[in-house]
Amino acid sequence: MKAMVLAAGRGERLRPLTDHQPKPMMTLAGKPIIHYTLTYLRNCGIREVIINLHHLGEQIRSYVGNGSAWDLAVTYSQERVLLGTGGGVQKAAPFLVQGPFLVMNSDVVLELDLLDVLRFHRDREASVTMVLRKDPQVDRYGAIGIDSESQVRQFPGRTPTPWGPWRKLMFTGVHILEPAVFSYMPGDVSVFSIIDVYIAMVQAGERIMGYEMKGFWTDLGTLESYEQLQKLVAGDVSVMERFVRGCGWA
Repeated sequence: MKAMVLAAGRGERLRPLTDHQPKPMMTLAGKPIIHYTLTYLRNCGIREVIINLHHLGEQIRSYVGNGSAWDLAVTYSQERVLLGTGGGVQKAAPFLVQGPFLVMNSDVVLELDLLDVLRFHRDREASVTMVLRKDPQVDRYGAIGIDSESQVRQFPGRTPTPWGPWRKLMFTGVHILEPAVFSYMPGDVSVFSIIDVYIAMVQAGERIMGYEMKGFWTDLGTLESYEQLQKLVAGDVSVMERFVRGCGWA
């Protein structure tokens, strides 16, 4: 399975730290965040990765190179303008379209057995599997509604409330996609969110599944969350070790 790391964003909520460096180059325990992301992917058995670039992307390209330092083959998708999560994936379609692929935000730190997610995805013959989690601030992150069979049924505020019991979970920024997603995207590469695609797929009856993870998760979307993770890592470096262990961490 191939992977795409979303690394093009400007990191507006992390300014001024991101004025002169892209978010994936911010450091934890002495190494850029992108180092841990690539190590995680390698340890989960992935060998081919594409990274989208925009804001100060040359810093990422210079650090990662061809990916050989991680035993990966890394290529890049340069975005002249930010294309959003959907447009970014669409632009990378020639690299991704051969089979199921992983998409992962570049600013997440988590404990997740990716092989278990892939088994879940295949067993349920899903078109998309979104990795979800409980969170007391679920509405702030953008809730995803799943039914008792873990099928995504609602994007609150965007789709009708489903019949029957359902639960609200938050999206972690990790998902496995089948090439079928490209048939729900605009004909030409444009700016849009991948959530718009998923809404169209749910409405068309495609199987969008929600895998509920139980382990540690955070993103580095704000100065507060970055500072909190820095403090956590300073007191317990095993946080990053458990992240990069990737598959079979529990």
